[in-house]
Amino acid sequence: MASINLIESFTEFKEAENIDRPTLMKVLEDVFKTLLRKKYGSDENFDVIVNTEKGDLEILRRRMIVEDGTVEDDNAQIAYSEAILVEPDYQVGEDLYEEVEILDFGRRAILAAKQTLTARIGDLKKNILVKKYGDRVGEIVTGEVYQVWKKEVLLLDDEGNELILPKSEQIPTDYFKKGENVRAVVKKVEMKNNSPLIILSRTHPSFLAKLLEIEVPEIFDGLIVIKKIVREPGERAKVAVESYDDRIDPVGACVGMKGSRIHGIVRELRNENIDIINYTANIQLLIQRALTPARISRMDVDNENKYASVYLKPDQVSLAIGKKGVNIKLACELTGFEIDVFRDEEQEQTEFDIDLGEFADEIEAWVIDELKRIGCDTARSVLDLTPEELVRRSDLEEETVHEVRRILQEEFEKE
Repeated sequence: MASINLIESFTEFKEAENIDRPTLMKVLEDVFKTLLRKKYGSDENFDVIVNTEKGDLEILRRRMIVEDGTVEDDNAQIAYSEAILVEPDYQVGEDLYEEVEILDFGRRAILAAKQTLTARIGDLKKNILVKKYGDRVGEIVTGEVYQVWKKEVLLLDDEGNELILPKSEQIPTDYFKKGENVRAVVKKVEMKNNSPLIILSRTHPSFLAKLLEIEVPEIFDGLIVIKKIVREPGERAKVAVESYDDRIDPVGACVGMKGSRIHGIVRELRNENIDIINYTANIQLLIQRALTPARISRMDVDNENKYASVYLKPDQVSLAIGKKGVNIKLACELTGFEIDVFRDEEQEQTEFDIDLGEFADEIEAWVIDELKRIGCDTARSVLDLTPEELVRRSDLEEETVHEVRRILQEEFEKE
């Protein structure tokens, strides 16, 4: 029988289950018609029939029967005397169909066909993978950790496709073990050395946006819209949201009852602090909300130059700036304004106060610098904060804080 079992002969066929059958049939036809052109000079009078269910393939050669001695084209015509050797009942003018034995092409040609087929199927699989993940850019996918390297983590999806999570796209405190399931957003899909490269990210704002969409039905339904997200991965994020329904509090809906909705996201982002704020077109109000958790006393806004001077009470300055300046940096990114914070001298207490520099002989210089860093540059600004708050905000030990407070308190008691 002039057929060949493709699933056995062309093993790559088994791996092509995600390629649609019409496409596979077209590839097979193209490959074997190339063989026909090489052997017979033309493929016009040949039909390649593919049975994708069984993996069988047949090649039929179609020629018209003509009178002996009148054959002008061997590919299109056959002499009557030859035709009746195949079937005695044939008449001149009829079409004769013959099966072409695959083995007639020769071992070398079949091997070349196999290599061509393998390459074509490989290209098809790459294109399908690129399209599949190209359509999913910005969506969350889950992969299993297969290999952990210094600069990246290799994940495998359900179909065994390779996904790359670079170190630069990981949250600083991320730690992965082989076999662990990891969620990330598809950042981009590109070709490298003729192979698809699917890059994932856990630091991109779209990852937080999709997590919120999963946890908050109102966002998924479009009742609440995320206006902007800014992140310092693993440290802090600020999300401006707006509701299209006056009955829905967008901030409350995102946070959930007792923080039920936001807690899962915070855990996924390795305890990243997430500030949900209500978006407004009023830039002063937006800046005030963006500097959460600090409370602003007053501000001067230069809309033309997109600059804002914000004045706060001394104990609020460090809150506005945040750890390593993250809070004010994110507020600038969220509002699009350059923001500078200042102590509000108009609001300062009129009672007697002493600059911390006056205590240089009793308090070490680095301790004074640390207190000034958190906005406490006078004795009363230190005493206005509880010891617990001073320890939490600064890098000072509890014992040091109590000693500093004792020294300052004694100075006021002398008065």
